[in-house]
Amino acid sequence: MIPAEADYARAVELLRAGELVALPTETVYGLGADAANPAAVAKIFAAKGRPADHPLIVHIAGHDAVDHWAEQVPDVAWELMETFWPGPLTLILKKQAWVPDAVTGGQDTVGLRVPGHPVALELLRRFAAVAGEHAGIAAPSANRFGRISPTTAAHVAEELGERVPLILDGGACKVGIESTIVDCSRGEPVVLRPGHISPVHLEAVLGRQPAIATSKGAPRVSGSLEAHYAPQTPMRLVARERLLDFLNAQRHKGDVCGVISPNQPPQAGMPHHWRMLPAEPVGYAHDLYAALRDLDHARLSLIAVEALPEDPSWAAVSDRLRRAAAGAGQG
Repeated sequence: MIPAEADYARAVELLRAGELVALPTETVYGLGADAANPAAVAKIFAAKGRPADHPLIVHIAGHDAVDHWAEQVPDVAWELMETFWPGPLTLILKKQAWVPDAVTGGQDTVGLRVPGHPVALELLRRFAAVAGEHAGIAAPSANRFGRISPTTAAHVAEELGERVPLILDGGACKVGIESTIVDCSRGEPVVLRPGHISPVHLEAVLGRQPAIATSKGAPRVSGSLEAHYAPQTPMRLVARERLLDFLNAQRHKGDVCGVISPNQPPQAGMPHHWRMLPAEPVGYAHDLYAALRDLDHARLSLIAVEALPEDPSWAAVSDRLRRAAAGAGQG
């Protein structure tokens, strides 16, 4: 789906005026503002109800803008950019002194990404043509803070309504979960948030397995809070071997559950709302947020999610599910 010429023009006009625009990326839809304009960035936080010290990711049109936003960029960061940009990889780098604290959460680092979605890239190019060749758009997920990330334009409208003046519709997001975040600001690259680009992908470039962050000493980054990506319906992760007994216990209590699983229902005629997702991590990730959102609308007592294999290939999806379960039912 390609927006009309008038939609692009309106989006650039709004960004230049310090207003918000929702835009598609290959990961999730973002709520964008001119990253160089602190007053515009503040509108993101207000619209989402996002804590002011929670940093944003700056989306740029290409490698040429990196040195405008970051300094002391290490060689390894350039290697990762060459391999994975445009794409679902955010790099944490030492920021240039001028970069607004509103973007960085008051830290000395900034997150940068070149998105791999044609609509996002076209908007970034058009915005840079009028706002300066290195202009960037700060864009966290276009949802209320802590809630399920949007993967379609309809999800954005449902989440934010009139809080966002324009939603550019680029169709359903191809990846469906947020970008991998790698910290390159403190020497050796460290994965701060898992995503579609896995440690195996990174190892192919780095020649070694990247470290996985603990919270100690790491910059704060998007999606790193313990509770995030959450439905308003309570949610439980349940081991596969316990799932049938768990669901039967819920039925005997008179509760109807939603179930997300990569498998068929263990019994015919179960009263629960069953969402069978692909049994491989890429397809599962693509469908996850839409499935959570559908079940959240179904007026259920509980969403039960079958726990996933403890395998590195499932790390990104397992991370989202763990955080979603921690925040579920709190809205």
